Amino acid sequence: MQVSIETTSGLERRMTVGIPAADFDSEVNKRLQEAAKTIRINGFRKGKVPLKVVKQRYGAGVRQEVMGDMINRTFQDAVSEKEVRPAGQPAIEPLESKEGQDFEYVATFEVYPEVELKETAGFDIEKLIADVGTEDVDKMIDILRKQQAEWVEVERAAADGDKVNIDYKGTKDGEVFEGGSAEKQDLVLGSGRMIDGFEAGVEGLKAGDSKTLALTFPEDYHSEDLKGAAVEFEVTVNSVSEQELPELNAELYKKFGIDTETEDEFRDEVQKNMERELKNAVKTQAKTQVMDKLIDANEVELPSALVAGEIDALRGQMAQQFGAQAQQLDLKGILPDEMFEEQAKRRVSLGLIVGEIVKQKEIKVDGDKVRAMVEEIASTYQEPEEVVTYYYSNQQLLAGVESAVLEDQVVEAILADANVTETQSNYEDVIKAAQGNQGEQ
Repeated sequence: MQVSIETTSGLERRMTVGIPAADFDSEVNKRLQEAAKTIRINGFRKGKVPLKVVKQRYGAGVRQEVMGDMINRTFQDAVSEKEVRPAGQPAIEPLESKEGQDFEYVATFEVYPEVELKETAGFDIEKLIADVGTEDVDKMIDILRKQQAEWVEVERAAADGDKVNIDYKGTKDGEVFEGGSAEKQDLVLGSGRMIDGFEAGVEGLKAGDSKTLALTFPEDYHSEDLKGAAVEFEVTVNSVSEQELPELNAELYKKFGIDTETEDEFRDEVQKNMERELKNAVKTQAKTQVMDKLIDANEVELPSALVAGEIDALRGQMAQQFGAQAQQLDLKGILPDEMFEEQAKRRVSLGLIVGEIVKQKEIKVDGDKVRAMVEEIASTYQEPEEVVTYYYSNQQLLAGVESAVLEDQVVEAILADANVTETQSNYEDVIKAAQGNQGEQ
């Protein structure tokens, strides 16, 4: 096998692989001889078809088959010989294959870049710290109760937090504008669904009341015709409903997977969940800062094949929201590459940088930390031991946990060499900060 490689541009390589005619033709003849033992052709007994006839009938197809197998087998040997790491699948261009002639093919692909770490130490990191207090638990339980609340119609004026059923008609310069009218529309006051002033204007109205609201659309509104436009809405209230919260009892607790009769035990479980969420949020917030600084300090040339693959992965994750209908949709038309490009580049860049840190610092996956993460995941299920066993019997799931642990170990190593300042915060702010950063990872 002869191999030559050249750099075409940046990370792209063009590799030519030559396979001697004797090796190629020998494999073709071997397969034809095997086929001759089993094929049936009119006029010949099974296993007695002359090789010449078999070659005439099946030779071209067998050569194509051998060509594909030879390419698959020799490509890995060729890149090992030239000590290159392809990033993504190669584009293969087979040259003409004739009996008695050497077979050649050209593989074009990108390689992983050489990552030269410029900075990984001395970063200034602000670590938010907080506790889960009694008031935090009270607020969370109130949220959980509202999730299970029922709407009960009342005969009074609407207030913030109430649900109203309304008819409304919007006009601009006396003309009804598109999308500005509805009948029997439910609206929770204070939800922010409508433009500024609409929901506040409905407060104080009772069922049967009508009111004209003079409002202005925001300058950044998505419709060009309505940006900054002065409009009027004629609103009629059909009904007013308030939330009726469920009692704190065993029936409610069970809806959240907590099997208890007492409020104290329910509160304890809620607090444990909140503390687990807070711990993860603190880690996420610090991790995001580390990753941001690594990207800022270390510029990496990105293989377009890896970025394209990450875009497809992100698009697939979003497409899952469409459920089974996603298979019928033109996902690239609905979710174009541009939507995911920035995030995909960030992920690829971080993957390359983190990989180089792992290599240079010789970081190995800590089995105890893997076990701890699996057990933490399992603790949210009713049968934790079964979940742990399932993870350790599923190599793909376990590999995902190992990857996450390895990344955490890299962050820990960076934080050990960083200037970390702890800032006292509160539960809500830490959770919000972490949620704002989750999409970047």
